[in-house]
Amino acid sequence: IGNSPGIQQVFEVIRKVAKTKSNVLITGESGTGKELVARAIHSLGSKNGARFVAVNCSAIPEGLLESELFGHKKGSFTSAIEDKKGIFESAHDGTLFLDEIGYMSMSCQVKLLRTVEQRQILPVGSTEPVDIDLRMIAATNRNLFEEIKAGRFREDLYYRVNVVGIHLPPLRDRKEDIPLLVEYFVKKHNVEMGKHCIGVSDDVMKLFMSYEWK
Repeated sequence: IGNSPGIQQVFEVIRKVAKTKSNVLITGESGTGKELVARAIHSLGSKNGARFVAVNCSAIPEGLLESELFGHKKGSFTSAIEDKKGIFESAHDGTLFLDEIGYMSMSCQVKLLRTVEQRQILPVGSTEPVDIDLRMIAATNRNLFEEIKAGRFREDLYYRVNVVGIHLPPLRDRKEDIPLLVEYFVKKHNVEMGKHCIGVSDDVMKLFMSYEWK
């Protein structure tokens, strides 16, 4: 939602990239709507009826992320009591959204790079690769150029996931959109809460427009 030049540019890129299968990297501060953009790309794409699978890379312990993403075979480690399909395989023919990719360990990045290049996954403990066909959208609130310089993110992976880049401006840089957002949220919560609020006062709107929105 918004008419500001920055967000309109984002909308234009969304419309264009949705018609392709290009990998997308969405950057921006926390709370700017990165997953909303990923879902918009998916819903406008040709496979909008397929699965949209989202995973937060920073929320899964490092030791488990590889197994969660790529799956594992029974007996490949102590607690692997049965075969498990990974997130990549679950998202086959749809869209996989890797949120906070900047927190992924270097060892997992190596395997992700091979997956992106080969369009195949290798479950933990398996010698047989599995073909996958999906759109991958990644997002991060970290500056990946700084992460590359610091040796925490692979430069080759960066260029693989950042085929199309979308940067989301923070709300403080598009304050002209605030009245539209207020109107949207008032209507939304009127429905959800059974209320009939007609909007906010001029004083409240002045506060919203002058707030820093960190």
